Amino acid sequence: MNIGVLALQGDVREHLAALAESDVLARPVRRPEELADVDGLVIPGGESTAISKLAVSFGLLDPIRKRIADGMPVYGSCAGMIMLAGTVLDGRPDQESFHGIDMTVRRNAFGRQVDSFEASVEIDDIEGGPFHAVFIRAPWVEEIGGDVRVLGRVAEGAAAGRIVAVRQGNLLATAFHPELTGDLRVHRYFVEMVRQAVPVR
Repeated sequence: MNIGVLALQGDVREHLAALAESDVLARPVRRPEELADVDGLVIPGGESTAISKLAVSFGLLDPIRKRIADGMPVYGSCAGMIMLAGTVLDGRPDQESFHGIDMTVRRNAFGRQVDSFEASVEIDDIEGGPFHAVFIRAPWVEEIGGDVRVLGRVAEGAAAGRIVAVRQGNLLATAFHPELTGDLRVHRYFVEMVRQAVPVR
């Protein structure tokens, strides 16, 4: 089973390492032909406007949209969550996304880099207690469609109740960065999503 990490910008190396530790073959994806060889895809944290521009430049925007429409599992963290959103608030007018999850997200919802923080988040479907979540210029989800399941919310503080983890079918998104914590539970959860979606070979 091969899982790709969209390697245009952002926390690519950290996601590759987390996937490798989760016992799957992980490879960077920069070209459409590399996308064709993977069973699932991770869209890393980074800068969503840069990822959007580079996805267009590298000819990956439409191929990724098609793979999503065909049922390929995709996980997006932070900027990856923004890239999977149907609607993006506070984005650039020319910003594109992959339109995978029926949700509205707000960029930099928790504030700028100086307002980055860490918090405990309970995530439905993932055992082992609260997840130590790292938020860096993170989005949050403002609205969801009927097919979207909320998996996690901020528990305390000024942003208490804000949605920060969702799933719609084979698509998973978090506003935080599990690749930076050493806690592999989110990556292993996604690996299991891919395993269930891939036909037995």
